[in-house]
Amino acid sequence: MSDKSNTARVQRPSLSSSMRSSSYLQEHQQYRAPNKPEGHYGIDTVVEDMNATSIATLPSPIIPPKGVARFKGIPSPEHPPTIVESGLSHELSHPNCTPAPGTRSDKLVATLYYKSTAPRISNAIPSLQQASSPAGSQSPKGRAADSEIPSNMAPTSSLDTFPLEPPTAEPEPLDHLYGSYVSPMCITSFLHLMSSFPLPPGASDLNSAHRCLKLDQTPDHHPLVVELTLSPGPSLDYLPLADLRKHELIYRFEREWNVDVALRADTLFRRYPRLVVFDMDSTLITQEVIDLLAATIKDPPDLAARVADITHRAMLGELEFDSAFRERVKLLTGLPGTLFNDLRPVLEVTNGVRPLLRALKRLGVKTAVLSGGFLPLTSWLAGELGLDYAHANEVVIDDATGRLTGEVKGRIVGAERKRELLIEIAGKEGIPLDQVVAVGDGANDLLMMDAAGLGVAWNAKPRVQMEASARLNGDSLLDLLYLFGFNDEEISQLIQ
Repeated sequence: MSDKSNTARVQRPSLSSSMRSSSYLQEHQQYRAPNKPEGHYGIDTVVEDMNATSIATLPSPIIPPKGVARFKGIPSPEHPPTIVESGLSHELSHPNCTPAPGTRSDKLVATLYYKSTAPRISNAIPSLQQASSPAGSQSPKGRAADSEIPSNMAPTSSLDTFPLEPPTAEPEPLDHLYGSYVSPMCITSFLHLMSSFPLPPGASDLNSAHRCLKLDQTPDHHPLVVELTLSPGPSLDYLPLADLRKHELIYRFEREWNVDVALRADTLFRRYPRLVVFDMDSTLITQEVIDLLAATIKDPPDLAARVADITHRAMLGELEFDSAFRERVKLLTGLPGTLFNDLRPVLEVTNGVRPLLRALKRLGVKTAVLSGGFLPLTSWLAGELGLDYAHANEVVIDDATGRLTGEVKGRIVGAERKRELLIEIAGKEGIPLDQVVAVGDGANDLLMMDAAGLGVAWNAKPRVQMEASARLNGDSLLDLLYLFGFNDEEISQLIQ
């Protein structure tokens, strides 16, 4: 018997038109939710198909095509004008233009990042079937590794303590069906989602315009980062922007399509940052210096484990950051002060940091690193990368012995101090906080991210991802530039 299942392959659903050709997005660049009345046609309405139009407005030097009557009245839904010039049709629409005098626009910019480096798989849980099997029918492997529950599905990964009614497995991600990129169906789904929120009083339609900022390397050049401008955005009286970012519908959309969504008000300062402040550990570099320091010291042999224990207690909230840092520094008492120099070759700069800083410098943007680590390493790294400011904790070194005393000089650079330093640097440079961007990954970065005009969580802890203004979960920190509206062509010019 031949196996026919291997001879035929089911084709994935796809759209006939690509993102970069005429499509639903380009028709007046306007989105109308289902079951909503069509808006009126303005003087600039374009009708592509001349044969389907009975009334048209044409420039006087041009003779109307046969079968098309010259329009002699006022444009209306019944008599939409047609603009023709040398055989070319023009798509003109003004919903995203400058507002009328005396009014202001309420535009919202949504930047969609496809997380190609972290594809999400559907959560089919065969282990749950094992849990419901009759007693005595346990598999030979038992209920160990094979019966673990994915960590993102329940409060526990142990079937012994699993809730009585386990959650249903998530469906297959939609990007598996419609393409591993920001597909037209993904954008349609997002626009439909945004249309479910109330609009400001007087607004009847949600207008949208899109720009592809980053394309993949395939022959079809699918978009990986897309910027959508929505006009107007959801009513701020109904849902402030900070709450909209945390809305469950946004979270579900991100999970379904494997994307990150960054929402920002379309203001002037969005496009022109003047100060960008970074955390150091797990942001500018991929490691945590305190753990790296402990791991490289062999005497005493249990130092790394003791430092890791304090770090774990701090993450559980048993210790404040200041107390935890002082306790860990105390463990370094008696070590030579030159150990920081030995760590320099070990530091691993995060992918994309060097070209990002080169681009920011060419734009005239000031940069700073505010670290809860050690000043000798932070200052050295700032010099290597060309940052303008560097602040971190200064450990005390005995002048006579050249060894660490286990003490820290001055205030600990924790959450409060980072916020103060950000405000101090901005004030010194004469930069409004609206034009400050703060990038970090830990809970001690939240206060400085909140003080900045834009706080960006970089591959951050879950709480930070939820609280930050925007989140990036890619493999290159250069992705930060897309939040400012730059596309790949412009970024390539900046990093040369």
